[in-house]
Amino acid sequence: MLNPFSRTELLIGKAGLEKLQKSRVAVFGLGGVGGYVVEALVRSGLGAIDIIDNDTVSITNLNRQIYALDCTIGKYKTDVAEERIKSINSNCKIKKYTTFFSPENSSIFDFSKYDYVVDAIDTVSGKIELVVKANESSVPIISSMGAGNKLHPEMFEIEDIYKTSVCPLAKVMRQELKKRRIKKLKVVYSKEPPIKPNETDLKTVLEEEKTQKTFIPASCSFVPPTVGLIIAGEVIRDIIKNSK
Repeated sequence: MLNPFSRTELLIGKAGLEKLQKSRVAVFGLGGVGGYVVEALVRSGLGAIDIIDNDTVSITNLNRQIYALDCTIGKYKTDVAEERIKSINSNCKIKKYTTFFSPENSSIFDFSKYDYVVDAIDTVSGKIELVVKANESSVPIISSMGAGNKLHPEMFEIEDIYKTSVCPLAKVMRQELKKRRIKKLKVVYSKEPPIKPNETDLKTVLEEEKTQKTFIPASCSFVPPTVGLIIAGEVIRDIIKNSK
């Protein structure tokens, strides 16, 4: 009998689909990368998903984020994501945390319950904490490196953090993970040198957004989604690889 995932089942087999339907993934960050990770996982038949983000949709999200529409501006991304997930697969179990993940509140998450963790957040301290917690619970994790200030989605690749180069965020992560004696981390990154935004234009945007930040990345409609889909594909393949 036909079902929403019949075409997926043709590709990954019945056992693979059943494995996905019994799995639970946590996606930290629902921005340009994380939103598309969630979209692909849910459309693939994932059985349970935790979504974590404290932000609301803003007008500057419209150029790249799947949850950003005129009608969702001002709404919490977790609320918009929950509604969209339910409209795609009402059987998917959702747990949402409208909170900013940090080392200070990481204890509220039970990482041992996850089959996979996706890091799509921006802060280095939060990313490091996610890796530490996932490692403590022996849960696989994949981390998004810098997707901003890039124009070539075809240059992104999956690699271990200690084999990366060029990416400034990956460099910082390598240094911090080495200090903590963490020997590996699967990441998606690019060797494309970051494009530096015009300083005058950047200052104007910062002033209009009325933010305390001194720098925000430039971004576009096609790079962050590509990174999100690459991550989702890797998560799905890892989950089902022993199901046949």
